[in-house]
Amino acid sequence: MAKPLSRPASTGGLSISSFMNKTETVEKEEVVITKNEDLPKNHFTETDLQAEWNLLLKQLQNKNVFVFNAIKGFKLNKKDENVIEVLYPSDSARTEFDKISGEFFNHFKTKVHNFSIDIEYKRDFENLKVEVLTKRKIYEKFMEKNPLLKDLDDLMKFDLT
Repeated sequence: MAKPLSRPASTGGLSISSFMNKTETVEKEEVVITKNEDLPKNHFTETDLQAEWNLLLKQLQNKNVFVFNAIKGFKLNKKDENVIEVLYPSDSARTEFDKISGEFFNHFKTKVHNFSIDIEYKRDFENLKVEVLTKRKIYEKFMEKNPLLKDLDDLMKFDLT
């Protein structure tokens, strides 16, 4: 008797045809965020907000200098009882702030026991201009405070270029 040249087809394990004919069931999970009225809504002051903000800036200055430099020009103000207004100078700075804002505001809400705080972002166009101080400008500011510096400059011929 002659043996067949090929092996009989096996149906165990994975097969391409069963994989292609497989129907996928995708379950969608809906997340509904609701504000819980049972959470505490304690009063907090502008001083509380500024203290926590300054603490964050000090920590960032040591841990992440790039983010610190991006957000050091931000101003946080208590607008209403449960509203904090964040004034930011540029969109790129806002992007860096968004990376740490969740952690900061969660910490702040826990610290002051107020979980119904809303955050409002507003572009601060007045803070956008950053003046570059040259040696000459610094000298002129000091000269306004102490006119004797002009006499010293005339005598010593300082190079302030």
